[in-house]
Amino acid sequence: MDEMNSDLPTAVAAVMTSPQRLGVLRSVVPDMAVPDADFRELAEIAADLFSAPIALVTLVDMRHQWFKAAAGTTETQAFSTESFCVHAIAAPLSEVFVVGDASTDPRFAGLPQVTSAPFLRFYAGAPLLIDDQPVGTICVFDIKPRRNLPQQLLVQLQRLSRAAAALFKLKHEARQRALKEAALSREEQRHAMALDAANVGSWLWDIRSGRVSCNPAMLRMFGMPPAGVAQARDIFNTIHREDRIATLSKLRSAMTRDEEYDGTFRVASTGRWLLGRGRVHERDANGKPTLFLGINIDVTNEQISAQRTRLLLRELNHRVKNTLAMLQSLARQTLRQTSDPREFMTAFAGRLQSISEAHGLLSDHEWGEIHLSALLAKQLAPHVRDYARQIEIHKDEILLGPDQAVGLGLVLHELATNAAKYGSLGVPDGKIVLTARGVDEDGHRVLHMTWTEVGGPPVREPARRGFGSILIERSLDKVMGSSVKIEFLPAGLTAIVRLPL
Repeated sequence: MDEMNSDLPTAVAAVMTSPQRLGVLRSVVPDMAVPDADFRELAEIAADLFSAPIALVTLVDMRHQWFKAAAGTTETQAFSTESFCVHAIAAPLSEVFVVGDASTDPRFAGLPQVTSAPFLRFYAGAPLLIDDQPVGTICVFDIKPRRNLPQQLLVQLQRLSRAAAALFKLKHEARQRALKEAALSREEQRHAMALDAANVGSWLWDIRSGRVSCNPAMLRMFGMPPAGVAQARDIFNTIHREDRIATLSKLRSAMTRDEEYDGTFRVASTGRWLLGRGRVHERDANGKPTLFLGINIDVTNEQISAQRTRLLLRELNHRVKNTLAMLQSLARQTLRQTSDPREFMTAFAGRLQSISEAHGLLSDHEWGEIHLSALLAKQLAPHVRDYARQIEIHKDEILLGPDQAVGLGLVLHELATNAAKYGSLGVPDGKIVLTARGVDEDGHRVLHMTWTEVGGPPVREPARRGFGSILIERSLDKVMGSSVKIEFLPAGLTAIVRLPL
């Protein structure tokens, strides 16, 4: 038992230190030490009923008695061991605890407030019961003894105690609601911030009024002003005309069948793709939907990626067909020019490698455009010992499309193979001088490229054109307006390429 309560009777001290009583007190009134003006009128009513100079609404802790409200005194607390009220909460709870003359009662005669100012004599206290636990009292004091109190006064004091207990309970419940609402508000704010940060639009559609409550991300997605509330009709009108009917049909189906809505559509003003998901949140007594809750996610990048994949697959199919046709033609023409299987394999493998190198570059760039410098390095490097010394390049920054890259790659391969066998790349001091310029012709960009062999053996025009020469001239046939002209000048072979970009 607490030392401060050791002077109290055992029964009183047991109630004072009861864990159940203290648990209710501290949970329901955590601010017990703070006076509360909401209880002052109850104290004043009690004082008026008894014509008493002092009235209190108190809470009794294990060590202290706290005055939540007081009439006739400015004190706010007292020690429990010097309290009349500790006896009131230990008495039968259905009764008002009354002390007619404290100076003659051995339990109170020695208390400081009895032996000295204010010289208390009379006390009446009714316990405050919260969840069946006596947590305090509403009480009155007088400096004069009183005997034979009217029963009606005691009943009124009990009614005031019940009112005070109910007020404590109501304030506790209001405090708990406020804490829950604050926690819910923080959670809702956190969710709202998370949705906005993730660019997820959330919405609640009141079907009967047509009003849609939206978060900022939702309104941004639809290109609408940040009002927080919009009309469903206005939102539906922002959907691309080609997607609107299908989207509304899916919404109606989800409402009718009580299923999840899931649809993808475009916003007309921005062209962005949105994924919408949701379901009916509330229905009326007749089962008709009243609230529809959902989200929207911007899936434009995913749609672009899927479209790019489809285009790449189509391009790949197209390239595979073209490549197979080209390989068949190359095989036939190479075989026609070469009777030796070993020579055939060498010539054919080189041409396959040329096509493979061009395709590899294009694949790395998703079959878009590639730089001429990259194609030159891929096709010429295998045929030289010192690329920087043997290949002299003067060029503009040129980008090549797939057909230009594959065709020009074959041209460069044949020219380099020929130069390595018979021309300037076959001797130590020989080299290739390349000039490549992009020029405008009638509003179109055209590549003019010149291949010149320098430092090689003297050149003579062959009596019969070989397949290599034919292949050089025909490799760019798929590009309209292109041409390759070969000149067998004594100083070295020269090739002039014209290629629309």
